Amino acid sequence: MKLSTTQVWVRDQDEAVSFWTGKVGFEIKEDVTVAELGNFRWVTVGPKGQDGTAIVLMAIPGEPVMDQGTKGDVEKLMSKGFASALFFTTDDAMGVYDRLVEAGVDVVDKPQEQPYGLDFGFRDPSGNHYRVAQRRPMG
Repeated sequence: MKLSTTQVWVRDQDEAVSFWTGKVGFEIKEDVTVAELGNFRWVTVGPKGQDGTAIVLMAIPGEPVMDQGTKGDVEKLMSKGFASALFFTTDDAMGVYDRLVEAGVDVVDKPQEQPYGLDFGFRDPSGNHYRVAQRRPMG
């Protein structure tokens, strides 16, 4: 088995696509609207040139998939940064940090040395929280 996609909830798919492609520098991998499923939109993004793995930017569904109370719960968790947990690696944490700051991304902390490497976090417009690390061998 291989990991193909992972999903993050987003308030607005167009806003999310703009963030990931315009600010983070990813590319659209798929963007399909399925009329037979009530115009369900499947849109994925991922690092340029990295095939086989993508992030699904999933709109929070309403009825009948998710009742209004559950939808509100997901939105509340998302706004607090607790609806996703994605970790990225890089060979140049400081370079990625500088590029994201320059692009206007909500970077939540400066790169800091951790036991596993140099690490920092950022948030998307929906409130989801992500970590970026320049890893080094542990142990």
